[in-house]
Order: sequence, then structure tokens, then C-alpha cells
Amino acid sequence: MPEELVIEAGRSEKNYWKDLWRYRELFYILSWRDIKVRYKQTVIGAAWSIIRPVLTTVIFTFVFSRVAKLDNPSLAPYALMVYAGMLPWQFFSNALTEASNSLIGNTNLISKVYFPRMIVPASSVITSLVDFAISFVIMLVLMVAYQFMPPLQILLLPFFVLMAFLAAFGTGLYITALNVKYRDFRYIIPFIVQFGLYITPVGFSSSNIPEKWRMLYALNPMVGVIDGFRWCLLGDPMYWPGFLISCLVILLFLWLGIWYFRKTEKSFADNI
Repeated sequence: MPEELVIEAGRSEKNYWKDLWRYRELFYILSWRDIKVRYKQTVIGAAWSIIRPVLTTVIFTFVFSRVAKLDNPSLAPYALMVYAGMLPWQFFSNALTEASNSLIGNTNLISKVYFPRMIVPASSVITSLVDFAISFVIMLVLMVAYQFMPPLQILLLPFFVLMAFLAAFGTGLYITALNVKYRDFRYIIPFIVQFGLYITPVGFSSSNIPEKWRMLYALNPMVGVIDGFRWCLLGDPMYWPGFLISCLVILLFLWLGIWYFRKTEKSFADNI
């Protein structure tokens, strides 16, 4: 039997979360559409998911290892340490960029059809998991090439992938809601992503940060995520106080993103 959509006064919040489940197939439809659009009419297709992190890893390894001569506390080669940090950062930056522009990119759909608008940025973040999966395969290839055996805690990696997902989703919800009202935010997002790359421990270990600043540095939510990835994949030491701070910041941004998105959602169709 077809499902009926009932609008009840005073129960919009409860019905909204139920609607997210009722429209669950829309996650798949929008995600699959975004994947096809991303790689349609490209010369090398999904290979871009390999070329970008590999080239960035080569550059960062040369700059931070050979030029800056930063210490490598990891037992793994410097290139593996950089690539292990590049994995979550590339997922976060791609997901944040796609989610931040998702509502503007679906103007016709949002202005004509009812569905929970949160599905749109969520499907954009889910799409970025495809690039992450492709890049992760290259990580395994590099481990084989360097004859490096990952530690047992690699089994906990899905938890840190979830952390990266929540970090991108929460921030993306907030920015995409702002982007609907203030269109110049689409010019700010690339700057945020580029600036974040250099203040996040992608090309170096967070242990290079002086001890007195590490707690403050962990306010960057991706610090805990990247440290977690290196702990799972390479067995690097984990700075647990900083990790807990990053988790709290991620949850704060997730709550803030959901709160602001729901607050402004009713005006999306008019502003778009």
C-alpha cells in the first residue's frame, strides 16, 4: 500500500524525522545521480580520486620531510604517514564542498517538491564515501609496496570514518543553510578548505605541535580524526585528551548545523 503523508499541527518536529525514514530511497537516488554527474564526460573518470591524493602526498612528503625536515614519530615511512592523513582530509574537504553547495544545485527540486531538505546535503556527503573507498584501496597498495603491516586496531577504523562523516555533515548543514541566504558564501568555502589543509596535520604529525598548544590545536575537529586514522592504520601514538576535545567539537558542530538548518529550512524555497 502507498504511504500517506499526514501534516499535523504541533507535531512537525516528530513528523520530520519520520519523513527522513519514509524518504530513505531518495538518499540512494540523489547519491547515485551525483556519482554519475561527477564522473560523466571526464577523461579519466574515477582516477581523479587517485591522482589528487597521490600527487598531494608526493608534494607534502618532499616539502615536510626533505625541505622542512620535520620529525616522523611514526614507525611507518613518511609517505604512508602523509597519505594516512590525506585520506580523512580529502573525504572531509570533498564532502564539505559538495554539501555546502547541494541546496543551490537542487533549486528546481527544492522549490517544487516536498521532502525533508536534510536529505540533499546528506546524500552529497554519502557520495564522497565513494572517493574515500577508492583512495583507501591505494592506501592498502602503498602498505604492500612498503611491506608495512597495519596494527590490530585497524578494525576500529570505521569509527573514525564516522567521525569524519559527522564533522563534514554538521559543518556542511550550517554552511549550506547560510549559502542559500547569502550566495557569496560559495566563494568563501574554497578558501576555508584550502586554509584548513595547512592548519590540519596532513603533511606532518600533530606530535610536532608543542605540548602546551596541543589541547588548543585539538579544537580543530579534524586533528582527532587524522590522529585516529594514523593510530588505526600505522599504530602511531594517540593523544587521547586532544582526541576527546575533537569529538566534543564535532558533536557541537553537528548540533549547531542541525539546529540552524532546521531553523532556516522553512524559508529555503523562498530564498532559492
